[in-house]
Amino acid sequence: MKVVVDLNRCQAYAQCIYAAPRHFVLQGREALVYDPSPDEAARAEIERAVQACPVRAITASPDPAGETK
Repeated sequence: MKVVVDLNRCQAYAQCIYAAPRHFVLQGREALVYDPSPDEAARAEIERAVQACPVRAITASPDPAGETK
């Protein structure tokens, strides 16, 4: 799975952190750190984070190489 966060669009509402706390972390007040290649077991959490983002800054897609972590 590949996760991309548009950091120009992200407004640090932190809803992704509540939805998937093992994969998204705020460092400081506005610096979002995230796992760009979570394994497939995290899909449900990542999908919740995608839906929770009020500005739709997060996208998740299957890994283009078809590799699993």
